[in-house]
Amino acid sequence: MFKWLLSSQLRVNMVASSTAAVVDLIVVAIAYPLYLHFLGYEKYGVWLILATVLTLAQLGNLGISSAVMKLIAEEYGHGNTKGIQNYLTTALAILLFSGTLALILILLFGNRIIAAFNLSGQNAVIALQLLPYIAFLSVYVMLVQVLNSAISGLGRMDIAKYIVSCSRVVTVGTSLILLWFGKGIESLLIGNVLSYIFVGAASFLFIRKTVKMSLFRTSNLDSRSFRKLMRFGGGVFSGSLINMVLHPFNKLMLSRYAGISSIPVYEIAFNGSMKIRGLFEVGLRALLPEISRIGANMTKYARDRISQINRRSIRIVLAGGLPLYGLIILFCAPLLKLWLREDFSPLLPTVLRIMLVGTFLGLLCVPAYYTLLGLERVRYCLYSNAIQTGANIIIVLGVIVLSSELAVSDVAWAVLVAMTLTSMYVLFQKHRMITAIAQPKSVG
Repeated sequence: MFKWLLSSQLRVNMVASSTAAVVDLIVVAIAYPLYLHFLGYEKYGVWLILATVLTLAQLGNLGISSAVMKLIAEEYGHGNTKGIQNYLTTALAILLFSGTLALILILLFGNRIIAAFNLSGQNAVIALQLLPYIAFLSVYVMLVQVLNSAISGLGRMDIAKYIVSCSRVVTVGTSLILLWFGKGIESLLIGNVLSYIFVGAASFLFIRKTVKMSLFRTSNLDSRSFRKLMRFGGGVFSGSLINMVLHPFNKLMLSRYAGISSIPVYEIAFNGSMKIRGLFEVGLRALLPEISRIGANMTKYARDRISQINRRSIRIVLAGGLPLYGLIILFCAPLLKLWLREDFSPLLPTVLRIMLVGTFLGLLCVPAYYTLLGLERVRYCLYSNAIQTGANIIIVLGVIVLSSELAVSDVAWAVLVAMTLTSMYVLFQKHRMITAIAQPKSVG
């Protein structure tokens, strides 16, 4: 199916991204039951709260990673090594500053963050002990993400994805070995630290091998690069800021109204459904640099080619997604029992089915989303994130107000409705944009 798409490197990137998603899914399938076996739902819930703090800290990324990928791709296409140096060094400097601010905020408000999740007793003690390490890790993760995005900008998204896939294996392998020796939640922290060290080292070495340049010269800091990074990254960041609030909010509400043991049920169902969606979505992310390249000169041929890419991408999603999602929805209960064994929760099949429907409906708009982003219609992507987050929050809060309680299935339905509304909006805006481009300009 990938032969329909444009260049051979695009096909390589899409296949590599999908392969990486399969590896990631396998790693997660191995990790979840073993994490639950060693830690239990409650202790694993504590780690997921810490991971949520790490996710929130990534707001300091400011959308720079996406901007780096797009802008470096443009400079690499022109053979401008100096421009690549300027963008990459400037991006690292921006994130070192914003990451330090995020670190300070986490350290200052750590007690309040943990209290907000309604943790108490030994769980609160463990979370507070590990929170400073999470804070320092968050700064390093921002820098690593920029380096890995630069590889995609250099036209080798396949290498970037393979590096990240290997890092997943490092995370789970290290964590499980340490859990086996009774190290507890700290095992997952150490596994993540080693994983990101691997990503940072591998990404840096590949960049240096591909483009002979020096990243750490102050002369690379450039005001023009700063403005372009912040302009494009700002739009992406605003959408990310809105979207990143969503799942911490859901976990916060579940922790307060359904108990901490409900968070792993939500996490397994949501993350599992997103991993299935990721089998298709990560390949489609390769459309962003390709659409950016085509749309740089919007001729009739370029417009028609973009429309063709969108149609064929949807066919890929329908041809592969419908049967795969259908089979998983049909057989998820016995599969979950076989997978989790004694750690199986009766809530999981229902919650997972709802999440699967939602993520599939959300998947249908992914080609349109990257088309809008590639053509720098960033505001529509921002609005789509606002719709998803706003609808989800309104539904969850509505359930709490009306019933004074909250179940995991309620949150799953909120996710489904929010993703459906978002998908409809993105598809409408893409259709409207392509139609507008197709209209001949009036003369005089």
